Amino acid sequence: QVQLVESGGGLVQAGGSLRLSCAASGRTASTYGLGWFRQAPGKEREFVSAIRWSGSSTVYADSVKGRFTISRDNAKNTVYLQMNSLKPEDTAVYTCAASDSRSLAAYRYWGQGTQVTVSS
Repeated sequence: QVQLVESGGGLVQAGGSLRLSCAASGRTASTYGLGWFRQAPGKEREFVSAIRWSGSSTVYADSVKGRFTISRDNAKNTVYLQMNSLKPEDTAVYTCAASDSRSLAAYRYWGQGTQVTVSS
């Protein structure tokens, strides 16, 4: 089992920044990387970004490219999502997930989520 705990959400004005953290514990060696997802009220969950535990491979949704940056601290088993130039449409519950898929195509372990609210 892998446990994931998110932190760093909150209320911010449009144009502001937040940094989310996702701390992983447990059998993290069984996973290949972490991803961030978000779900806004009345909408389906969507992929935001992902990063591997090793190497430099990252991926972003088009909607956040150039504004969000994902990074990791392997020593702390923590992944960060730096969110800049936030927009009201970024408002959502952000959840991190750990993938046991080499391609990071499937995510088995999920955190509880952290609320991000961007006011206009």
